[in-house]
Amino acid sequence: MILQYLKQEFEQETNSTRKLLQAVPEKDLNYKPSEISWTMGQLAQHIATIYYWYVGTLTKDVYDMAADHLERGDVNDIKATLALFESNVEKARAALESLTQDDLQNNWTMKVGEKVVLGPMPRGIVARGFLFNHIYHHRGEMIVYLRATGNKVPGLYGPTYEESL
Repeated sequence: MILQYLKQEFEQETNSTRKLLQAVPEKDLNYKPSEISWTMGQLAQHIATIYYWYVGTLTKDVYDMAADHLERGDVNDIKATLALFESNVEKARAALESLTQDDLQNNWTMKVGEKVVLGPMPRGIVARGFLFNHIYHHRGEMIVYLRATGNKVPGLYGPTYEESL
């Protein structure tokens, strides 16, 4: 039952993420709120990249990020980031569809080379925290970036302030 809910949430939230990324204007891709922050383009690309991580997280018991070489493209090209997002969503969806309820119970570990950086912990916990919640966190950041640059924020859970004007 939980797996079915995760799949439904994935589809609903992917649509919201798409709307948010489509709202990112090319003219503001270099904006960053502080010296230590990512640019808007880097943040958009990171959000698109998280969907790629579904594959290693949902299909491998040990995911070594150092051994996984994702091509990301130009952070200053929002069309390329949107294409990356769509490609990664398809891969994520396939990985999610390959799961069984029992797979959610299996332990999963993330490594970078020989260093363990997350886990071991049940894959279901990782799916919620490292994948789903991670995206939501960065979408919240993107909303702040959009508002700080005077751009409209699309409604993700109902109308936004900008849409009510």
